[in-house]
Amino acid sequence: MEIALLSLDGFMFLLRWMHFFFGVIWIGLLYYFNFVQGPFFAETDAATKSNAIQKLLPRALWWFRWAAMVTFLTGLTYLATKGHRDGFEIFLTSWGVCILTGSTLGMMMWFNVWFVIWPNQQVVIASATQAASGGGALPSAAAAGSRALVASRTNACLSIPMLFFMGAASHLPLAVNPNVHFSNLAGVLSVIFVVIQVNARKGKTGPMTTIPGVISCGFALAAVLYTLVEVLTK
Repeated sequence: MEIALLSLDGFMFLLRWMHFFFGVIWIGLLYYFNFVQGPFFAETDAATKSNAIQKLLPRALWWFRWAAMVTFLTGLTYLATKGHRDGFEIFLTSWGVCILTGSTLGMMMWFNVWFVIWPNQQVVIASATQAASGGGALPSAAAAGSRALVASRTNACLSIPMLFFMGAASHLPLAVNPNVHFSNLAGVLSVIFVVIQVNARKGKTGPMTTIPGVISCGFALAAVLYTLVEVLTK
């Protein structure tokens, strides 16, 4: 008896399923941090905030960072397997352009989770724990919290075009010219992505300070990236 899940197609389906499942956990927690927890921390009293940082935040960050990791690994494995099965020329198609654009945004977000947000939040948690036990707050805690906020707001912004291109890969076919020089698109997008990442590491929230600002920036970035993809693949 042939069992569908035991085939290569079945393996790829399982990868996509796990990618979706852990992606929902990851992005759901990202929106929780930015749209729910942040405003609550700004309004609550110091004791409640300290208690939440010590007991709630570590649990949420555990699921957050490991969901990001599994999402990243399953997505990467899926793309490598699909390229091996269908030929890597598939990445020069409409599907490939969209999925690679979305994947790049996702990888930027994964990097920010593990190498910006998590290390800085560790400082914030350690500071709150030390202060609650009678010691002084860590001098670096305020700067660490600010840096984690910028990276988190950046990820919330990036998630909007990321989800757009992930969906567009299978549901919005583009009229891609197979003879176009894709290096032009890659070059322009690379410059945009580098600027965004430099700001996440060194800059400020800017218009992303407020929740409406984050959402507006995300939709504006999605519009800009889509326009560039349409123009530079013709």
